[in-house]
Amino acid sequence: MSRSHDLASEFTAQAWAAPARTPLYYPDAVTLVPGADPAALTARIDITTPGACVKDSFADLDLAELGFQVLFDAQWIHRPASAPAIASDLAWDVVGDPDTLRAWALAWDDGDGNAGLFRPELLDDAATFVLAGQSRGGRVIAGAVASRSDHVVGISNVFALDGGPDSAWPVVLDAVHGLFPTLPVVGYEHGDDLAAAVRHGFEPAGPLRIWLHG
Repeated sequence: MSRSHDLASEFTAQAWAAPARTPLYYPDAVTLVPGADPAALTARIDITTPGACVKDSFADLDLAELGFQVLFDAQWIHRPASAPAIASDLAWDVVGDPDTLRAWALAWDDGDGNAGLFRPELLDDAATFVLAGQSRGGRVIAGAVASRSDHVVGISNVFALDGGPDSAWPVVLDAVHGLFPTLPVVGYEHGDDLAAAVRHGFEPAGPLRIWLHG
């Protein structure tokens, strides 16, 4: 997402971080190992602009003294590639052009005014797959973003216009299984969305915490 907005970022042994503020809803830093140095981590991001956030991947940091507060606690989730398939009534496709991406983003946004987060440049990333669940008339009504690595498929931005994640997960998992049948599926959720993921074959795999500056 940051690359699609032409933002630089850097990996170190402890964390990924972007020196300029990242797009709305996306972290400015993500820890990669337990016990990351909080001061060194926050020195790499812009905390002068309101809204900076850190994904504390192991829920083991204390960023309160650096001006952060806990936005929410969540759980990493994992679904084995061998988990039973879930049937979906929706057709699915991988978004491949800017017009369809715009339709997908408007459905995901559902009127909040943030559909512009998803720029056409996102489609240039060979490891990113925007999954669209479509009605019989071809309207996008559910979907997610899949990020493929060598070992897993990460899922984010799960949505459905009607029925919430319980309606979205069958089509998303159907798409992921069709595209990457040998890879497990991972992500993170909290609250009711976590409960829905568990109903669809995911298991909680460990805590994480999102910190918000200010």
